[in-house]
Amino acid sequence: MRTVRISEVFTSLEGEGVLLGTKTLFVRLAGCPFACSYCDTGYALPMDSGSEYGIPEAFALVRGSLRRGTFKVNFTGGDPLAQHEAVAELARLVREEAGVPTYLESSCYDAARFRAVVPHIDYVKAELKTADSGFAAESRYPALLDSAVECLRESVRLGKFTYVKIVAGASTTEGHLAELVGRVMEAAPGGEGLSGLVIQPVTGRGAPGLDHLLRLYDAARPLYGGVRVVPQLHKLIGAP
Repeated sequence: MRTVRISEVFTSLEGEGVLLGTKTLFVRLAGCPFACSYCDTGYALPMDSGSEYGIPEAFALVRGSLRRGTFKVNFTGGDPLAQHEAVAELARLVREEAGVPTYLESSCYDAARFRAVVPHIDYVKAELKTADSGFAAESRYPALLDSAVECLRESVRLGKFTYVKIVAGASTTEGHLAELVGRVMEAAPGGEGLSGLVIQPVTGRGAPGLDHLLRLYDAARPLYGGVRVVPQLHKLIGAP
């Protein structure tokens, strides 16, 4: 029997992106092959963190945790693609048996794994990483970015509600941000099929100032007019 490792399951308000403020059941999967400098869920990075469940047991936990009026079930991490087969099964059950829309947030580092999961997902948040995030060694970064672009292309092709989040810090340059937005436009020419692009400021150490954020916005907007700068709501209101 396939198993899945889950760090936590909880209800809160969506704290990021274009679906900000929606009532959401978060399913935080264990495991991530990366460790970004601004990561705020380091406890979920090890593959052996959290608790192990069989898929039926995990689905029962998720279903039993749903509250009235929940807008979506958010598969987060870690990075859910680290357990892509289990996430695909859970997402299918949530949609078909519980009747609740599913949401995936991932760095989209592996296109093959993404293709296995995305048919069972309604909302896709692709988290494109900047080079200054410490996401990966410089030699690996181009290939990982190529994979993220391919995942975006597939999500748009399938007609999923798709948007991009780019976390920006004080060391993120306008030129590099414009490069990332240009890569997004490769997957969604002219922004067709894209439901938004969010620049999310780093919180705390390494946070960019307002002038820096304005420069980043100005670098992105000529390439995609729907860009928005959106901070993390849950940190502002003290929610998990």
